[in-house]
Amino acid sequence: MSKNIKELIAKMTLEEKASLCSGLDFWHTKGIERLGVPSIMVSDGPHGLRKQAKDADHLGLNHSVPATCFPSAVGLASSWNRALIQKVGSALGKEAQAENVAVLLGPGANIKRSPLCGRNFEYFSEDPYLSAEMASSHIKGVQSEGVGTSLKHFAVNNQEHRRKAIDAIVDERTLREIYLASFEGAIKQAQPWTAMSSYNRVNGEYASENKTLLTDILKDEWGFEGFVISDWGAVSEFVDSLEAGLELEMPSSGGIGEQKIVNAILSGELLEERLDLAVERLLRIIFMAVDNKRENAIYDQGAHHQLAREVARESIVLLKNKGGILPLKKEGTIAVIGEFLKKPRYQGGGSSHVNPTKLESILEEIENTAGKNVNILYAQGYYLDNDDIDESLINEAKKAALQAETAVLFVGLPDRYESEGYDREHLRLPENHIRLIQAVGGVQSNLVVILSNGAPVEMPWVDQVKGLFEGYLGGQALGGAIADLLFGEVSPSGKLAETFPKKLSHNPSFLNFPGEGDKVEYREGIFVGYRYYDTKDIEPLFPFGYGLSYTEFEYSDLFISKKEINDTDTVTVSVNVKNAGKLVGKEIVQIYVKDVASSVIRPNKELRGFEKLELQPGEEKTVTFTLDKRAFAYYNADLKDWHVETGEFLILVGKSSKEIVLQETIHVHSIITLHKVVHRNTLMGDLLSDSILAPLAKELLAEANKYNPLAIMAEGEGEMAGMLKASMKYMPLRGLINFGQGAFTEEMLSELIQKLNEEAKQYV
Repeated sequence: MSKNIKELIAKMTLEEKASLCSGLDFWHTKGIERLGVPSIMVSDGPHGLRKQAKDADHLGLNHSVPATCFPSAVGLASSWNRALIQKVGSALGKEAQAENVAVLLGPGANIKRSPLCGRNFEYFSEDPYLSAEMASSHIKGVQSEGVGTSLKHFAVNNQEHRRKAIDAIVDERTLREIYLASFEGAIKQAQPWTAMSSYNRVNGEYASENKTLLTDILKDEWGFEGFVISDWGAVSEFVDSLEAGLELEMPSSGGIGEQKIVNAILSGELLEERLDLAVERLLRIIFMAVDNKRENAIYDQGAHHQLAREVARESIVLLKNKGGILPLKKEGTIAVIGEFLKKPRYQGGGSSHVNPTKLESILEEIENTAGKNVNILYAQGYYLDNDDIDESLINEAKKAALQAETAVLFVGLPDRYESEGYDREHLRLPENHIRLIQAVGGVQSNLVVILSNGAPVEMPWVDQVKGLFEGYLGGQALGGAIADLLFGEVSPSGKLAETFPKKLSHNPSFLNFPGEGDKVEYREGIFVGYRYYDTKDIEPLFPFGYGLSYTEFEYSDLFISKKEINDTDTVTVSVNVKNAGKLVGKEIVQIYVKDVASSVIRPNKELRGFEKLELQPGEEKTVTFTLDKRAFAYYNADLKDWHVETGEFLILVGKSSKEIVLQETIHVHSIITLHKVVHRNTLMGDLLSDSILAPLAKELLAEANKYNPLAIMAEGEGEMAGMLKASMKYMPLRGLINFGQGAFTEEMLSELIQKLNEEAKQYV
């Protein structure tokens, strides 16, 4: 549809322009029939389309049309497979085309600050780089089918408790390095058609009214080309939101919001040019949706179901395999226990709830895959609708386990434990699940546990089990995927995209989550997830990036293209990976970077690259990464930019954040040398430790301290001299006057400071 948007806007009345900035109803934008502006439909859909024909809601309370339910984001990220996530996005786009949906409301790129967040199943990772890469792949896939996405929830939406009022207090460096970086990568790489502002406040301002976020950073700095849509009901004052950079209020406010815009323009409170810019962004996407609409679009439900099974297989993480108990042999008797077998927990609650086209029974899939030579004994074990321990069910489970060579328990978190709208109160499994594990573990040593949950759980029972799968929320084909992995039809290849702590109190946000009243302070700063555990040297239950396979991989020949670079250069890193086992397998190679000696506080290491590759037995491949400035940089709040300090960096190759197998050193030169302005309160020790100013400072201070008796005494021996040396190190330059006995004057101090600042300017 060829349209001159500016000419079209010029033909609109003020009321018509304002009307476009508010929804028609729950899921549609408004159109203007006389000017040929159509209405388009948006719909929930991070891991499956949730289109509602009627009885609209935003919390998954009412039914939606059938659609393929893929694993939720927590599982998708555990695949670490960009190409596979893009395939999922493409499938979602095809289904949206078939249902005449123009924009899918997702993916969610918020960081997992705390494992208690009730919506963590819908977010990718605790790491901003991994989250950005997964979100980018998802967006590219959906939009390749001519359907838009809505990257959400921008920004700092990391809890459900009081989410519509909470004020997230975050320092600028933390905001940039952790909470905005996951959005930044996705925006720059994939250009989603829309971005969704979050409910919460950020440093005092609602996200939907935050000009710094919506205009200065998102649009001006990152180059976002689409429009900003509010989360449903997130707009507080629509005029303020429009002024800040939000273009579309959802759902419809029944004309109230648009009338506020009209009134504000008529009164001079809001410039009409600002409204015109908003309408221009809206029309660009609306007409893009129309131009990409495929008439009579259909999709292959069977093929999408098979894709869901493939994705689920790669999303499930093997956490423990003591004695090689897995894969199970297709013989003998196996007890399978847990109500999840017949009523699987395959997706999360709330606005992402999908009505699946098909739902596999885990029990039936296990029976089919095991074959005729395996006797499968089923026991319920617990009730899903409450936490009460039923001893008759426990005894039934023990009886089944005693008759089998191996017992496989299906436990986890029921729907009521985690959802949009509220946070978890603890990390424990339900008491009846824990009791089942303990009871069966007491009579059967060959015990395998498969978890269905959307976020980490504590595992005081982990030593009782030989095999352990984190199944997460695996979508409608979860049953077949579990059966395939249990019996070795494929080798596990998922790895954790989040850290599992041994207990909740180990989490860095523990003392500051979910905050007090309407405020939550992010006092842990940049130390989120593995950045905290690794730096603090706290042993997690399972580390970030961890996951086992049925085969073995060997790493060798780490090669760095340059051993010394400027921070404006890129460097290539390559490593060889070999499948040293007997089965086909996929390995996720992870690259971390460590700043060896930094003047600012930095994590022990940070993820800067990853690649998933498939290897036949005995096969060896070389995987290559390119690292740029951002791989070595931190965000300098004074500079308002990313900065690299000159020095040594370690390039670390790992199987997880804890298991580093190879490393090399590279020297990076910063093209910008930062110096704070020298003044009368600058400490002498800081000058003497500055790589640029130290030679001149040493000379000037030696001359100035000739008049300072403390400096003369510090040159002696003994405890007093040692104390005085320490005192002199952290003495401000004005101390040269204070202790100069009148011989060192203000004029002399000014001259000294001037010389040091002139020296510093030569290197900035």
